[in-house]
Amino acid sequence: MVTDGSPTVDLDQPHGPLPDQMHGPLPDQPHGPLPDPLPDPLASALTAFTRHLVSVRGLSAHTVRAYRGDVQSLLSHAVAAGVREPAGLGIATLRTWLAAQYACGHSRTTLARRAAAARAFTAFLVSQGWLAADPGSRLRSPAIPRRLPEVMRQDQVAAVLAAPTPVSTMAEPAGRALALRDTAIMELLYATGVRVSELCGLDLDDLDLGRNTVRVLGKGGRERTVPVGIPAIAAVLAWIGSRGVIARPGSGPALLLGARGRRLDPRTARRVVHTRLRAVPTAPDSGPHGLRHAAATHLLEGGADLRSVQEMLGHASLSTTQIYTHVTPERLAAAYRQAHPRA
Repeated sequence: MVTDGSPTVDLDQPHGPLPDQMHGPLPDQPHGPLPDPLPDPLASALTAFTRHLVSVRGLSAHTVRAYRGDVQSLLSHAVAAGVREPAGLGIATLRTWLAAQYACGHSRTTLARRAAAARAFTAFLVSQGWLAADPGSRLRSPAIPRRLPEVMRQDQVAAVLAAPTPVSTMAEPAGRALALRDTAIMELLYATGVRVSELCGLDLDDLDLGRNTVRVLGKGGRERTVPVGIPAIAAVLAWIGSRGVIARPGSGPALLLGARGRRLDPRTARRVVHTRLRAVPTAPDSGPHGLRHAAATHLLEGGADLRSVQEMLGHASLSTTQIYTHVTPERLAAAYRQAHPRA
């Protein structure tokens, strides 16, 4: 976790100046029209909060961009209501802002995320002494219905992984190498249940062929070790044998490469998965997340406990794992017959 360059604030001086300048790059801003400039105290608070998300909480660039955009929206709303400094933020401002988001037609999931961003921001302001009390603790999020996506059956996944490999239109042998890479992508995603971003971040030395495991760097910089099945190991080794065809001097240690020799981009990995899934008419095109979801479900169907699946998926909370997993009626009935004394 990198902490150099983080803002330092004297908490014994709650009304001291906000940091005017932060060191180091901040995540890119979302595309679109630039918002109106914020008053300096609010702009400095937003910058400090962004740095806190990056250097202290270790959140991903995607999450930081989303939170920064949400707080920017909140502060723009607050400025329109006459707020000029962090101390002016109150629960009424937070509620009218969230109500305006609802009126714009945003989904409950988006509203819940924006409420979470607002709560994180006000809690940060309190921790720095820029707010005396935390209004975000009184901001309620809308209830989000937990919809379970369609999960691929084991036979559907087997059909996808056994389908003939589409040969790339690139000149041979590069086309064959990329086809082997695509197979490794599919096998790894299903064997390990990793996220696409985690897959693309793998390096060659993350694989432990002696133990059939892979070291994964997940959200928040949390590292975990995940088992890898023999078919996936075989697919990865086949790709590594042809990796040199694609690799360039600047490829570095990346396990998976794009056609130009750079580290594989998550968008390319998603495109590979969608192409492979669409090639099997009986399988739903649920994308990479569908393979992650299927891996978790099939582990549970095979008898794995929920805690082990949580560790494998890299979830901080067990409740998150429960969202991603199905318990089939057959397994529920079998568990009932095995465990209930009057079954």
